[in-house]
Amino acid sequence: MFDKIKEEINNCQKCDLYKSRNKAIVGNGNPNAEIFLIGEAPGFEEDKKGIAFVGKSGQLLDKILAACNFDREKHIYIGNIIKCRPPQNRKPTKEEMEVCLPFLKRQIEMVDPKIIVLLGSTAIKGLLDPYAKITRDRGNWKMYEKRFVMPTFHPSALLRNPALKKDVWEDFKKIIVKYRELVDANHECKYI
Repeated sequence: MFDKIKEEINNCQKCDLYKSRNKAIVGNGNPNAEIFLIGEAPGFEEDKKGIAFVGKSGQLLDKILAACNFDREKHIYIGNIIKCRPPQNRKPTKEEMEVCLPFLKRQIEMVDPKIIVLLGSTAIKGLLDPYAKITRDRGNWKMYEKRFVMPTFHPSALLRNPALKKDVWEDFKKIIVKYRELVDANHECKYI
């Protein structure tokens, strides 16, 4: 199933982003993961390498995941609201998100995670509510098709404003607790 959606995404021309992309980013990680992280869109490094979250934001995300004792290949699947890099890393348009959202929803169904983590404003607006505000809604559990959803700040926001790291860590502690409730009661994390 993943091969089919990967082919569809790589051949997609439903919006103009395909004209400027180097590589479409389908997603990566464990296709059977219990945690699905969703970001905004591929950046420069992702577009170049064809892998989600490999730039500076991805490196910071890896540190957060390591602190939680979560491994990308074992616990996590990562994707984005849109699959192609917008020019100059601008925010995706409403139309671009609408075109890509069916791909993401199919990916969520295929992975079938118990927990979804929405990284940033575009992710929460794209998947849950176009009127959501990350500053208001982060840290509070939401539901999406019987799955627990935790909105939190995008790692790029932490790079711009390191003071937000405390909030994100509080959110990820809640994710660890929920993971223990739903998946593995013995999940070890030395911080919680």
